[in-house]
Amino acid sequence: MPTRRDILKLIGTAAVSGAFAGVLPGSAIAGARSQFPGKRPLPGRRKFVSEAVERQLAAVKAAIGDPKLAWMFENCYPNTLDTTVELGTRDGKPDTFIITGDIDAMWLRDSSAQVHPYLPLARNDPALRRLFRGLIRRQASCIRLDPYANAFMPDPHAPPLRWARHDQTDMKPGVGERKWEIDSLCYPIRLAHGYWQATGDTEPFDDDWRAAMLRVLETFREQQRKHGPGPYHFQRPSPVPTESQFLGGYGNPTRPNGMIHSMFRPSDDACLYPLFVPANLFAVVVLRQLAQMSRALHRDGNFAAECEALASEVEQAVQRDGRMRDADGGEVWAYEIDGFGNQLFMDDANAPGLLSLAYLGCCERADPLYRRTRALAWSKRNPYFFKGTAAEGIGGPHEGLRMIWPMAIMMRALTSDDPAEIRQCLAWLRDTDAGTGFMHEAFDQDDPSHFTRPWFAWANTLFGELIIDLHHRHPELLRG
Repeated sequence: MPTRRDILKLIGTAAVSGAFAGVLPGSAIAGARSQFPGKRPLPGRRKFVSEAVERQLAAVKAAIGDPKLAWMFENCYPNTLDTTVELGTRDGKPDTFIITGDIDAMWLRDSSAQVHPYLPLARNDPALRRLFRGLIRRQASCIRLDPYANAFMPDPHAPPLRWARHDQTDMKPGVGERKWEIDSLCYPIRLAHGYWQATGDTEPFDDDWRAAMLRVLETFREQQRKHGPGPYHFQRPSPVPTESQFLGGYGNPTRPNGMIHSMFRPSDDACLYPLFVPANLFAVVVLRQLAQMSRALHRDGNFAAECEALASEVEQAVQRDGRMRDADGGEVWAYEIDGFGNQLFMDDANAPGLLSLAYLGCCERADPLYRRTRALAWSKRNPYFFKGTAAEGIGGPHEGLRMIWPMAIMMRALTSDDPAEIRQCLAWLRDTDAGTGFMHEAFDQDDPSHFTRPWFAWANTLFGELIIDLHHRHPELLRG
């Protein structure tokens, strides 16, 4: 039976143009600087159009001196809006469903991350506000349906994704895949808080949304596993070990310490040790954001206090148990632990990971503990750090050895204040697109023409986010 991994490999080997059926090539931009064929869908075939995004795209592109980099930004920044958004209504209210790209399902993590770069523009763009209102509502509905699921189908009555139909877990109609990942509940809170902060709009935060947030808190507490393993279990018949879980689907043994257990990483690969440090640090951040919203929007001091208490408990536990020493005796964050004293150091390109902690607001970029951890993750001490003739960067078990994820290179640039380091990251990203004008899931360290997922909206939009970030922080790097 094919798994998600098998499907993505088949997609990755298909002709790139096939992934964007209906996108007509041709030079859509006038001027000598634009010598590359346009890769966006024609205006009438775009899924969603935001005037604010189009204005930002034009302004930032004009400030980019490298023609290829400007072309890639034009292709990537609006890719989520161009190709993955479905607008509708449910119960008379806005509804937004956002697919990942080449899979017709919505991941809570991906859908949140895909639209994150557009948040600053929503205040002055009614169409964007409608999109965000609909997505916040849809995500709340998904969480109420099953807070342990990571992916959902467009139709709430649909069967799961093809590779998930024989999973041994408590599957419900409308759920695409049911891999329990802490970050699946963190990202919708990050999105909701970011939207509220950017716009001041309170319309989507109704009783249904509050009910979903109660389920988040309940699920986090269940997965502290103070009183047993809780209700979640998962096994999948698959030849790939990271597609399933150990010991009847409850994961490897732990000694509960106040941290939240996660069965899978944001790569959708199984955790080795269920106390996943980066996701716990992310949970601390979003629980405090949720408390802030609860007090300000609903005057619910009791729920806010519960969120803050759990955040403090998790933070104390991860600060106490989630650190380890490198070969020189320096203190760094572990990637996963089990509470018995066993610790795993590695990093994975997906966020949350060790490299992305500062990006997600878990620490400052200049934090010494983070800086040491970041340097160690970008080194041979990390078994999933790869260095070849095309680039260097972090991958992960999901696509295997030698395969660098552009997302990791973007995260390195987003968490850097060193112009030389950022410039090198931009060069790697520019030169490893295999001529497609888009970001991919992963590429071979020596051969960028060997890549996976020609249509991966999260990576595309994150590249756009990086360029906009640099337009504000280091415009001279884009001009050069």
